[in-house]
Amino acid sequence: MKKILFVVALICSMATFSNVEASNYQVNDAKIDVLFQNASSTIMMNLADMSSDMMTPAATFNSSVKSKSLAAALVLDFFLGGLGIHRFYLGTKVMTGIGYILTCGGFFGIMPLVDFVVLAVNGTANMDQFVDNPKFFMW
Repeated sequence: MKKILFVVALICSMATFSNVEASNYQVNDAKIDVLFQNASSTIMMNLADMSSDMMTPAATFNSSVKSKSLAAALVLDFFLGGLGIHRFYLGTKVMTGIGYILTCGGFFGIMPLVDFVVLAVNGTANMDQFVDNPKFFMW
């Protein structure tokens, strides 16, 4: 029955699209050229606007990116630590989160517990050492 329905659907689709001819479609090269000119000028204007914003000192940019909340990291670790969500929040690589999932929540839940303790003890003094940390073991 499935084969019959598939053949009927195939025949119907072939009958529907057999009327379409490529000669019905026309390309207007002038309109395409105008679209490309407008698009490139818009991109250049946006790049010019962005370049003035990117002239900020590197220290200011890095400090704004690396500001993460210790309380949010602790809450994420407590409730979703087995999935490694707190590590994603802190900016680690994707493979670290996958490692947490593949090892049943970081060696059967021990890693999130250790991460929680390390964040609670050392996070108050210097949170920057945990942000964008590529290591599987955070400490």
